[in-house]
Amino acid sequence: MDRHPALTEGRVVVITGAASGIGLAAAKRFAAMGMRVCAADLGGEALDSAAAEVAQAAKGGASDVIAVPTDVSQLDEVRRLKDRAYDAFGEVAVLMNNAGVSAGGGPWDHYEGWQRGLGVNLWGVINGVQTFVQSMINQGAPCAIINTGSKQGITCPPGNTAYNVTKAGVKVLTEGLAHSLRNVEGCRVSAHLLVPGSTFTGMTRRGRAEKPPGSWTPEQVVEFLLEGMGAGNFYVICPDNDVTRDVDNRRILWAAEDIIRNRPPLSRWHPDYQHEFADFLGSESPFRR
Repeated sequence: MDRHPALTEGRVVVITGAASGIGLAAAKRFAAMGMRVCAADLGGEALDSAAAEVAQAAKGGASDVIAVPTDVSQLDEVRRLKDRAYDAFGEVAVLMNNAGVSAGGGPWDHYEGWQRGLGVNLWGVINGVQTFVQSMINQGAPCAIINTGSKQGITCPPGNTAYNVTKAGVKVLTEGLAHSLRNVEGCRVSAHLLVPGSTFTGMTRRGRAEKPPGSWTPEQVVEFLLEGMGAGNFYVICPDNDVTRDVDNRRILWAAEDIIRNRPPLSRWHPDYQHEFADFLGSESPFRR
């Protein structure tokens, strides 16, 4: 497997949402590769425990890991996170804006959920990009920014409009970031949108003790991310044990064609289109043209 040039021993990764799930799995994987890790999450026992786990995986032990309590929805705290990372390690090769919450609501309810979700899921990523990117460009070395999105930010299933909006915002922001970085002369920073499939984490557990057969583990998501980054992919859209990439492609195409064909929005879940969508899923692949 080819490796992204930023992912080299001795370099530094900053990960938000690092106390659990995909963030913790990424922190441990990067540490095992010999990278130094700045793990950020809300302060408390979970972050301290995660930092200890990462230190056990790190080639340099505890000296290669710092834990920085951070509420990513607060710009001043993200700026403090950057200062801590640079003070401790002198550079940042990889920024993984991964912190997220499931809070949300419907179009006209749960206003507090909207505020919390937008603050962490979207403003957390904006704050990270605004705070770190220029300094990473200025380093003149290979770097990478990974923003964790969601398939719900692409196909926007009904049920949690607020969450969908936050993740759609992350997608649009990261696309704009990648385009802008390509147009900076001499820039060696790449951007990547990580889009997990069904993944068994603390946020998706919903009281279950065992991973559902269809879900991936966070570690599988991280390995797929490394493969995608090594291949130079911007969109890192993970399958899972139930959903293949072909099915994801068809769902994405169907959603886009709601606009083109002037169908009702979210027609995939509209009773009048159930049979047509089922036929579309079962038809010859539209991507072999």
